[in-house]
Amino acid sequence: MTGAHVLTQLRYSRIPAAAEDLRQEVRAFLDEALLDLQAVRRADSWMGFDAQFSRRLGERGWIGMTLPNCYGGRETSAFARYVVIEELLAAGAPVSAHWIADRQSAPMLLRYGTEAQKERFLPGICRGESFFCIGMSEPGSGSDLASITTRARRNANGWILNGRKIWTTNAHRSHFMITLARTEDKTTERHRGMSQFIVDLKKPGIDIRPIRDLTGDEHFNEVVFENVELSEGDLVGGEGAGWAQVTAELAYERSGPERILSCMALVNTLIDTVGRSPNALQARELGRIAARIFMLRKMSIAVTAQLQAGENPAVAAACVKDLGVTLEQEIPEIAQAIVDLEPSSDGSDYEKVLGHLTQLAPSFSLRGGTREILRGIIARSLELR
Repeated sequence: MTGAHVLTQLRYSRIPAAAEDLRQEVRAFLDEALLDLQAVRRADSWMGFDAQFSRRLGERGWIGMTLPNCYGGRETSAFARYVVIEELLAAGAPVSAHWIADRQSAPMLLRYGTEAQKERFLPGICRGESFFCIGMSEPGSGSDLASITTRARRNANGWILNGRKIWTTNAHRSHFMITLARTEDKTTERHRGMSQFIVDLKKPGIDIRPIRDLTGDEHFNEVVFENVELSEGDLVGGEGAGWAQVTAELAYERSGPERILSCMALVNTLIDTVGRSPNALQARELGRIAARIFMLRKMSIAVTAQLQAGENPAVAAACVKDLGVTLEQEIPEIAQAIVDLEPSSDGSDYEKVLGHLTQLAPSFSLRGGTREILRGIIARSLELR
């Protein structure tokens, strides 16, 4: 793929008027539903967990929106889903419970799952009642998925799963994990011999260990599998097709507005703190943040257009994620440079949100692939490696 081809992946796209019509309805709902939600809780953005809130969204048809009606979806466009997600994140809504199931597990099952898997899992996802996590990264492997050692071996009844996964968001609160495992021995072709499985996290032999971050929250987990029994019906897609399925799945994970809006609670409280008469430095830096968010939003919408067209925008999604995370991690630093207030756990809304996101921001570049992995994907597309 040439450099020019990469640039055409990010061609300009607009959100259609039919999708935009949803925006006011979503805002009105959020004004009521989040009326008493504190600013520091809004700072959790798409990491905020509230199962009851997810069920309320499911009742309104705002989860699994693009899925067929027969599985509980609404058959809307990817753009309509984008509008709903953008409004939820901009408001700091607690969407973490259903987030991974809606964003990537459901589309992946729709594309690769059997009819029995679709009928079993997709309606619960759409209702906001069935929560999924993703088992990709491993200790010693990180984002280098080709080096995983978790192994699923065939037996008379299906498969036996052994291994470990790490940085698994919400594993301790989820019902199921879609995990990537080796089903063949490693060969010189690193990307061969991997398959995906749906793992019921209540099965014997699974040990889930939450990892506490600097804020005191537990989003990430280490998950250990010891002789976990899986059936043939737990295999997703083709045996040995795991690498192709995972790379397609990651386009959903890396390109959405969550890669732009994780610090919107801080941006909002920063603007309130600066007020209507910013000094020259404040005006310049806030203008730069706004311009970068605007540019990244255009890129993210362009990737949504590719997903709507049934394409696999893996390289474009990697660009959005890399640039978006860079901005998100810089925003707390910019805030401290233009406002003479320190991060605090008991100050103003601005000080509390600043303190929370200053501690949380280092994790942003772990979610969905590290910078090194993303830039490797981009480099390969430019034939630089």
